[in-house]
Amino acid sequence: MLNDTVLKASDLNKSFSGIVAAKDINVSINQGEIVGIIGANGAGKTVFVNMITGYLKPTSGKIEFLGEDITGIEPRNATHIGLCRSFQISQVFMTMSVKQNLMIAMSLSKKSGKALLDPIADEEISKECDKILELYKIMDQSNNIVSTLSQGIRKLLDIAMAVVGNPKVILLDEPTSGVSVEEKFGIMDIVIAALKQTETSVLFVEHDMEIVERYVDRVIAFYQGEIICDAPPKVALSDKKVIEYVLGH
Repeated sequence: MLNDTVLKASDLNKSFSGIVAAKDINVSINQGEIVGIIGANGAGKTVFVNMITGYLKPTSGKIEFLGEDITGIEPRNATHIGLCRSFQISQVFMTMSVKQNLMIAMSLSKKSGKALLDPIADEEISKECDKILELYKIMDQSNNIVSTLSQGIRKLLDIAMAVVGNPKVILLDEPTSGVSVEEKFGIMDIVIAALKQTETSVLFVEHDMEIVERYVDRVIAFYQGEIICDAPPKVALSDKKVIEYVLGH
């Protein structure tokens, strides 16, 4: 793993009508690092992710990506510079095939303006999509309509669609949400292996502590809009504050 900082949040604060949703957030993420973000509902996890990816503008503070100040960036611009995210509910076209979904995502990542109206049946794009389908182990599902797939396969497709532009950082919102117990580790094995190959830094919000323990290098725990712990998983999950305010036992 390289120790180059790819993403840095300094003194981030966010208030809504006087209610503090994020307070004094300071985080640095290195290239290739896998970070789990944990906390109870309303703890500030999503507010943090939304500020990083441009869906919310911080009240104060600074966000740097690859050394550039990107505070308040538009979400689409964040995607274009290599800061991408996937959502808790898969953002896929249910009536299209797996390959068609990926082709659309690839076209959107490469084109802008009037070029977006061009046909997407481009041979170069098709070949790139095939590589991603192989990487995410869904090549055999290529021609299947998304509505016929299991939730786990849809998740793999959703994440594959989020990484078509080779992002430096990907933020995953509960990647195993809605996925069966039987599927969850297999799905995460594929996702993490694929992202490690490209040295992509991964931040994922997760409630499943089995997933957090197994896959992350580091845990950031939120409570009432503040970071209460930032440490390796063994240390974080045995921290008194984390046990009391996040794990609830």
